[in-house]
Amino acid sequence: MGEIHVHEFMTLDGVIDTPTWTADYGFDPQMGEAIAAVTQRARGILLGRTTYEMFEPAWSTRTVEDDPGAPFFNDTVKYVVSATLTSPSWRNSEIVGPYEPDAVRRLKQEVDGGLYVSGSGTLVRAMLASGLVDELHLFVYPLTRGSGPRLFAPDAPPAQLSLSASQTYGNGVVYLAYRPLT
Repeated sequence: MGEIHVHEFMTLDGVIDTPTWTADYGFDPQMGEAIAAVTQRARGILLGRTTYEMFEPAWSTRTVEDDPGAPFFNDTVKYVVSATLTSPSWRNSEIVGPYEPDAVRRLKQEVDGGLYVSGSGTLVRAMLASGLVDELHLFVYPLTRGSGPRLFAPDAPPAQLSLSASQTYGNGVVYLAYRPLT
């Protein structure tokens, strides 16, 4: 059985919207190493429709020469959770259908090595509520946005997590990995 590992760029106040605000901080090479460590274990990518539609034009034409992450995003099977998308436009993609916890549980069992999730806020909030996320990989940027979609829904029940890794980067970003307490 695989695990679901969620990767998010977020602000100090928990906003995880389209992270265009990350550009002001640059990308520390150690951040790439931390993300690579997560993706190396994954044998599938699980995305919500909006993130899939943003990633496809950004990644589908990149090569390893452009970005070392390109082979992972292009060659790995992408499972898309969507009630509206009917056919994939990016190679190695499958439409899962609308969010159903049991369908995601089946994917966890079927995909040896686990599933990587990036962005996909609506999907991640649903999976957190269903207890399907095995580890959160949060890159927290030193700014606040005030408003915007948050990682945890305002009505989410309290949860306890265990810190599994942390690292601070020269650009002020802090990496925090958490696993749910069972």
